Amino acid sequence: MPEVGLRLVRDEDLDTIYDQMRDREAVRMAAFTAEDPDDRAAFDAHLHRLRTQPDILLRAVTVDGELAGTVGSFRVGEDTEITYWLGRKWWGQGIATQAVRMLLAMVPVRPITARAASDNAGSLRVLSKAGFRKIGTEVAYATARGRDIEETVLRLDAPGA
Repeated sequence: MPEVGLRLVRDEDLDTIYDQMRDREAVRMAAFTAEDPDDRAAFDAHLHRLRTQPDILLRAVTVDGELAGTVGSFRVGEDTEITYWLGRKWWGQGIATQAVRMLLAMVPVRPITARAASDNAGSLRVLSKAGFRKIGTEVAYATARGRDIEETVLRLDAPGA
């Protein structure tokens, strides 16, 4: 099994992350994405905010030292949510599950929520393996698909809760 690690996102990571976050298949699967994934200025502004806001935790995911994607947590109102994005070459290898588990060890807040397009079986499997359970669904506009779709809402409670 490859060695998965988390570290701070570096300036030299930005080109790779940008390319990963505009991969057409990944964008379609994620569904809830930037309005224009090819807008580099908007990407740079977004990543600057993610890297500098004190209530956002963003980490680079590495595999054997190579940048594989990102994982993070952020506040939405009173809730804390997690998110992750891996380059397609890393899909289906258990790397996302390991990265999510590693991030969860860094974020003591519980409950913590996650969301995924309801037809994104891979993401739902990752979150389930990390201990999240489905608490509901919502219908929302998915920019990447240009229409409303169902989104699954999941939660990880504190142990014993």
